[in-house]
Amino acid sequence: MPQSPSPTDRPVPTEAGSSDGSHAKSQPGLKPVLSLWALVLFGLAFVGPTAPYTFFGVGAAQSRGHFAMVYLIAMIAVSFTAASYGKMAAAFPEAGSTYAYASKAIHPVVGYLAGWVMILDYILMPMLCVIIVGATSHKLLPAVPYSVWVIFTAVAITAINLRGIEMTSLASTIFNVILGISIIWFLVAAVWALTHGIGRGTLISLEPFYSAQNFSIKAVMAATPVAVLSFLGFDGISTLAEDAKDPQKNIPRATILVCFIAGGLFILQTYLGQLIWPDYTTFSPVETAFSDIGRLIGGPALAYLIALLVVAQAWASGITSQASASRLLYGMARDGKLPHFVFGYLHPKLRTPSYSMILMGAIAMVAGLILDLDKAAELVNFGACAGFMAVNLSVIGHYFFRRRERRNLAFLANFLSPVIGFGVCLWIWLSVSSLAMKVGAVWSLAGVVYLFVLIGRRGARLDGVSTQS
Repeated sequence: MPQSPSPTDRPVPTEAGSSDGSHAKSQPGLKPVLSLWALVLFGLAFVGPTAPYTFFGVGAAQSRGHFAMVYLIAMIAVSFTAASYGKMAAAFPEAGSTYAYASKAIHPVVGYLAGWVMILDYILMPMLCVIIVGATSHKLLPAVPYSVWVIFTAVAITAINLRGIEMTSLASTIFNVILGISIIWFLVAAVWALTHGIGRGTLISLEPFYSAQNFSIKAVMAATPVAVLSFLGFDGISTLAEDAKDPQKNIPRATILVCFIAGGLFILQTYLGQLIWPDYTTFSPVETAFSDIGRLIGGPALAYLIALLVVAQAWASGITSQASASRLLYGMARDGKLPHFVFGYLHPKLRTPSYSMILMGAIAMVAGLILDLDKAAELVNFGACAGFMAVNLSVIGHYFFRRRERRNLAFLANFLSPVIGFGVCLWIWLSVSSLAMKVGAVWSLAGVVYLFVLIGRRGARLDGVSTQS
């Protein structure tokens, strides 16, 4: 079967239902400038290589001191979905990501609904990051009001993304360097502490993975959704297919690399953290557990740095999640599933979806001023896991059924692997809070209503091509 054309060779898709009946777009597409390692750095900035700084205390307590084992399980579980994203990106290297995959591999209605629920996730991520920056920065510098931090962060993140994908890539690289330095500092301090009798006093131990005294498979599995939350963002790489060089090769490679690089860092950090502080019951409070570990091995300087890096990580994730969201909205608008004049607009010089970015920046700023962190965080998993399930099903639909690639190893890659990925995502999705389920249900219902409006207005068909009546 012939290979799909690259985004630069593909004609620009048309908009459904434009008022003048003309659907051709003369504006250029996105700028394909990102290399493989630029994509990897983008993905790491989105995921956050220092995620255990935030989740360590809660995860260690829930897993009874087996958070390293939890991260190992989570990495393996997430890798199945990462592989599915890679396969679909190779087949359809388009900015719409989840929406584009499900539309082409299953059905346009499924694609629209998958894209719609992912919009919720992608809108919430920048908002959540703005809230984290505001809350943490206000604690570090209480003289500056929380509202000032929120407004400044939302405006700055939007301004960086408006400058183009090169600026976004540069910003993600800078934040990754900062986070990487902090990880190296922590690792060096941890090794020194353990070799000088602090904590377990050894670098080699099975206890972070299995301690007969405290091990409980139920506790380990209960903590797995917390660890999986750390990986959210690897899928954002696929939204940059039209910003990437050779996307059919580099998007799949980058997605898998980010999953395993981030997973390896998560496991290493939690492994050392548990050896340094074996008694998970003595964290007070659990939210600052990693800062307490930093203070123990590196003094106030390392503890303060870890707190600062929570802010740095939120900045990095805010920038990359807004960039990913704008590409998803652009892909859907280009196919007529969202208003083109807002979401499908590209700046003629910078070739960025500038109106989408400004709108998301405004939403993040306003929501950051009225919502608290707990409420915002609860909502993120609903859209993400629903979208992940759609991508896993897309692999089965496209490769297993449509292309009939079923023999030998193809059966494992095109059926068994995505089935496992789907099952893991379904399990996590069913464990989200009742608030997230209610908000997600309302959002999904609104999407269904808008779909019927879309179909009825100017005779738009589901495949995005209008049929003027």
